[in-house]
Parts: sequence; C-alpha cells; structure tokens
Amino acid sequence: MKALLKIYLSIIVTIVSFYSFTPTIVNADANEKIQKIDQFIQEQKAISKIPGISLVIVEKGKTVYEKGFGYADVQSKTPVTSNTLFELGSTSKAFTGFAILKLEKEGYLNRSDDVRKYIPWLELEYNGEPQEITINQLLYHTSGIATNTISNIPKSNEENALELTVKKLLDQPLNRQPGSSFEYATINYDVLGLVIEKVSKQPFDMYIKQQILEPINMKDSFVGLHQVKSNEMASGYKIGLMREQEYTPPIYRGNIPAGYIISNTNDIANWLKLQLGNSQINSFENKIIQESHIPDQSVKPFDKDTYYASGWEVIRKEDKQYIFHAGANPTFSSYFIMQPDEQLGVAVLSNMNSSYTTEIGQGVMDLWEGKTVNTIHADNLQNLDKTLSLICVIVIGFGMFLSVLLLQSLKKVIKKQRIRVALNMKRALLLVFHSLSVAIIIALIIMFPKVLPGGSNWEFIKVWGPTSITVLFYSVIVSSVIYYLVGLVKIFTKKEKN
Repeated sequence: MKALLKIYLSIIVTIVSFYSFTPTIVNADANEKIQKIDQFIQEQKAISKIPGISLVIVEKGKTVYEKGFGYADVQSKTPVTSNTLFELGSTSKAFTGFAILKLEKEGYLNRSDDVRKYIPWLELEYNGEPQEITINQLLYHTSGIATNTISNIPKSNEENALELTVKKLLDQPLNRQPGSSFEYATINYDVLGLVIEKVSKQPFDMYIKQQILEPINMKDSFVGLHQVKSNEMASGYKIGLMREQEYTPPIYRGNIPAGYIISNTNDIANWLKLQLGNSQINSFENKIIQESHIPDQSVKPFDKDTYYASGWEVIRKEDKQYIFHAGANPTFSSYFIMQPDEQLGVAVLSNMNSSYTTEIGQGVMDLWEGKTVNTIHADNLQNLDKTLSLICVIVIGFGMFLSVLLLQSLKKVIKKQRIRVALNMKRALLLVFHSLSVAIIIALIIMFPKVLPGGSNWEFIKVWGPTSITVLFYSVIVSSVIYYLVGLVKIFTKKEKN
C-alpha cells in the first residue's frame, strides 16, 4: 500500500512539475520573440526615419504585446504610447466596408443594388455610355473608377465635403467596364460613405462613431480630424531632405470613409480581436465579420494570389490565409495583418507616410510565427527624396552662382564698367532665344505632373510627395528667373572700353 502511495505521489509531483515548468518555456519563447521584435523595429525605425511607431499584437483574444517607439512629437520629445492617436489611412476602409455589410444585414440595402438607387445623380460613363455600378463593385474596387481620381479630392472641412468629393467623379469617365477587373481607387469608399449617409439618415462620421466604434469599446477613436478632442494626437511628418519634416496637409473631410479614422493601438487591439472572432464584446454577429473577409474572386487577382474583400486584402500562402491592409495618408501610415487560424493579429501605426510601416508589420508577424525576416527594404518615397535632395543641392548651388554673377554684373553697371546698348539684330535674336528657353523651362516644370502616367497636379504632388519636391520646384523657378535676369543684363549692356 505504501509503495503504491509513493508511486501515486511521484506521478502527481511529476505532473505538477511538468505543468509548472511549461509556462516558463512558453514565456522564455515569447520573451525571445519580443526581444527580436524590439531590435527589428528599432533598426527599421532608424533606417526609415519614421519619428514614432506604435505596435500591438493580439493572440487568442489577448493583447500579448503593445509598445511605442520614438516620438509622437519630435520637437517636444513626446514619446509614443499605446494612447497616441494616429490617422489610419486606408485601413479605415474596413470600417466602412463593415458598416455596409451591417446595413445590409439590417435590411437597409443590398450589395447587388445599383448605387444610383441611393445616389440618383451619380451617373458615370464608360466609352460615352452610362453604367450600372453596384455596391459590391465599389467594395471590391471593380467599379471602373480610376485610381488617379484621388488627386481630385477637394480640400474641405465643410459638413457637405463628402458629397463634394463624390460629385468630382462626374467630371471624369470610368477607366474600365464596371465589374470587369480590379483597379484600386480610394474614392470608391467615399461613395460608400455617402451611401451610408443616405440610408442611415445620419452623417457618416456620427454613424461610424455611434454604431461601430462605441459598441466595440473603441472609445478613444474618432471619425475625421474634426471629431478629435484629445491632446494625444501625434504630429504628422514627411520625408524631406533625407530626414523627417513636420508637415500639416490640407483637410480632406470628404475622404474620411476611405482614410481618416483616427485611433490608437489600445483601440485597434479591440478591432483586431473582433475581426478574429474572439472579442469579449458581442455587439455584432460574427457572420458579418466573416463575410467582410470573403474576397471577390470574380476578377483576376491584383497581386500574386491576392484578392480584395470588404476593406481587406486576402492571400493564401503556405496553406495559411492572411487578411491584411496597408494605409497611408500624407503624414501617417498603418498596417494591419491577421492570421485567422492562429487567431493572431498585428497592427502598426506610424506618424510618417512610409512603406516601412508595412514591412515592419509583416516582419513582426513573421517573427511571432518563428520565421526569418528580410530586413532589406526600399521605400520609394525615401529613394525619391535622396535623388531630389541631390538635385536640390545642384540647383541651389547653380542658383547661388548665378546670383553672384548677377550682383557682379549689376555692380559693374552701377560703376559704369558696363554700359547700356541699343538692340541690334544679333542682340534681338539672343533676347528672343533667351526668353523662349526660360519660358520653356518654367512651362515644363509647371506642366510636368500632367505628363506623368495617369496624370496628376502639383497640389497633389506637393501634399503627398517628399518636401524636397517643393524645395526643388521653387529652386528651379527662382534659379530660372535669376538666369533670365543675368541674360538680360548681358544682352542690354556691354563692357565699357577703356
């Protein structure tokens, strides 16, 4: 009997020892992952020049990692925390897509409906013929609306800004037959935002705040900058002259449904948990969430094995499905990625428009899953800025040289070392050639955006591009004017003979 009791106690001790030891192994594994993630983000932050980054990881209904890196405001050295607010950019689209599915479930609309049922004046044409565009086609970016319509979104903080934005589509024909293929156009979701207003009889911002954000306890999030009543808002930055530059872009209130939810990682953790089906909040049917993740496979994938759902991109690789989306505004960017089978989600928010935000989010997901990470990444805006910064140095240097030359020439005129002469045929031809050459340079600079693929305008480029673009633009204009003045002095004066 005693022998059996000893064996029994031995087994119990072994089991207890095993289970008490197992969490230590798990914690050690998690700690190792966290150390790698911390190091990875610090390295990427330094390379990318992003001032501030906020990261959250959720797994199986719990927030397993949440941390801020760098500054919400560089000048005041305000650190990023989990309460720091960021503009989300296009990761806002999932909220708008979710609202559409919710309204359909409640019987307010059908996704197969023609959008003109809700916005009768939205008559869009392809090849001169009016087209039927469904709610689904707007959700999946198969409406035929062109990508470059983003450059026509009006600057406005008025209450009717959303309608003004959608009306801009009336000036531009569709780029393809609705439903024929994928073309990402951010304004698709502004149209959906206006549909939400029409059927809910509420302003879009109030509907999303009251019907989506508040029920899932995203209490510190806002729908548009005009709603923000908090001192936690991060300052926004752009890359420029190879460093971060604080910048305040125009307000595009009409683009809120596509890109201007304001949130922090505390609240985004709740959003990810809801998406993964393990939220403690049961305000919404899980079926709506699942439907929002179903991709449109009626058209070809827009990237390798990647299809678009309702504000989400969906890809299957290595027998795993990933649901993700990147977001970018002129001075902010974000990236959300989820792996439903593992109930794992990662969100990265940053206060600079940079593709490094996406790389960081993808890298963190890989590290948490135990994969190796490629730390080499090229950001197009950063590379463009490096090139433009070098050209700026050359142009400004040339402008300074011309300024010295102009001052010397004027000094000689004042001292009568150069005297005025009448125009002869040769000098008249030089004047015409000189004036034309400068006029052509300035005209080419002004018209340059129009010749870019898809067409654009300087206002859009200045807002979305590196600040070095603006510096270069004015440097070329000023240098051209100085060059013209130097030429005029040379043409209308000559050296005085001793």
